[in-house]
Amino acid sequence: MDNLVITEKLNDTFVLLTVSGSINSYTYHEFEKKVYGHIKEHSVVLDVSRITNLSSSGLGILMAASEDGDELNNKIYILNPSEVVKLAIASTGFSEVFPVIHSLDEVK
Repeated sequence: MDNLVITEKLNDTFVLLTVSGSINSYTYHEFEKKVYGHIKEHSVVLDVSRITNLSSSGLGILMAASEDGDELNNKIYILNPSEVVKLAIASTGFSEVFPVIHSLDEVK
């Protein structure tokens, strides 16, 4: 089974979730719980620089959470995506949906 580690830091404007490991059929429930636990209250910044795999389940969570967040004026930001994450998002055509940032100062 693959390992997934998620740490979180809350500030006044957003929640930073630092995610490392693989988001796949074994681990997506933990990822879903963390993202959905915050998107209804805050914008979420996902530091995904250490993601080694992003399955379609993980992408589905991102899309659904983004839609839920939009209704409440909260966004999902992708911080420093790994090559795996860049390819997964680009291959689905969702590149315009998720703002990619390289610094927390870019969060609006």
